[in-house]
Amino acid sequence: MSRIWNFIKSWTVEMGSPPLFFQWSSKALPWLAIISIIVFSIGMVWGIFYSPTDYKQGDVYRIIYIHVPSAILGQSILMFMAICGFITVVWRVKISGMLIKSAASIGASFTLIALITGSIWGKPTWGTWWVWDARLTSTLILFFIYTAIIGLHSSLDDKTKADRAISILSLVGIAIIPIIKKSVDWWYTLHQPSTFTLSSAPSMAPDMYQPLLVCVLGFYLIFAFLLTMNLRAEIVFREKNKTWVSKQYLNRQKNDK
Repeated sequence: MSRIWNFIKSWTVEMGSPPLFFQWSSKALPWLAIISIIVFSIGMVWGIFYSPTDYKQGDVYRIIYIHVPSAILGQSILMFMAICGFITVVWRVKISGMLIKSAASIGASFTLIALITGSIWGKPTWGTWWVWDARLTSTLILFFIYTAIIGLHSSLDDKTKADRAISILSLVGIAIIPIIKKSVDWWYTLHQPSTFTLSSAPSMAPDMYQPLLVCVLGFYLIFAFLLTMNLRAEIVFREKNKTWVSKQYLNRQKNDK
């Protein structure tokens, strides 16, 4: 048991140290990229080309393999940012603030994809590109929260203060998540109930549901890859005057030669 605890403790310290994280991620990043591409490709090919046609919507429903994972990621990333925000405010861990900043643009992108694909899906099924539906409106607010976090951080020159500011905004902004989740239950809405629920079995056929699960996993892996890339860039930008950054740059030059 002590070995497990020591491993967790050492791993946490390593993840919280910018130089150690940069060194570790350099080795893990290529593998993460390969796994992400493989899982994402399997899910998309399986869902778009091999899942059965829906008896009501026809083939247009296949956009679900992009829309649903994007919507899930848009919400999950804000929850991840709120956790990092709590760590930043309480323990003042520097890399947690960097994680929030690095994740915000990715969360905004996934949320925007969810809104766009939802509109494309809504046109043939609802007869309109957009309605001020509770689920759609709350998701749009989620996108605005992301843009507010990005804008707030960019407006502050002191990155320590900027990290604390967006940490607080992330903690406040997470209130939109239960509203999005329960919007189809609390209000009359055109939007269908959530595809993934813990309290009931999926209403979709297994041939449709299984590739959707693979797509969701693929999107999470892509998020992990993009987050690692963004965080590495943020670390280099903030630590550019540190000795270890210069050593990394010199080592890369030697390896290139």
